[in-house]
Amino acid sequence: YAAKAIRATISGKARVPFHFWNKGELAVIGRGRAVGHTGKLRFRGLLAWLMWVFIHIAYLIGFRNRVLVMLEWAWSYLTYARGARLITGEVPGPIERAAASSA
Repeated sequence: YAAKAIRATISGKARVPFHFWNKGELAVIGRGRAVGHTGKLRFRGLLAWLMWVFIHIAYLIGFRNRVLVMLEWAWSYLTYARGARLITGEVPGPIERAAASSA
């Protein structure tokens, strides 16, 4: 929208007003669990989680990206691999790293 609005302004044309259509909301709350709603419909549990998975994959660009994400997510789900890499302790600075590597 922003690019089209800028092009319209540069060429002297009128801008089309921005319009947002809320398709609903989904949120993952655990392994195989999610909540969501769209309009008057409400979803929870495995159904909402599967909706979240497939909607996110559907909005990816390109077949290859969709397949790779599905494979990565399936592997993470089956192996209980953590997707987030969290720093839970102090990270040594460059001086500490240099001292540790020379020792």
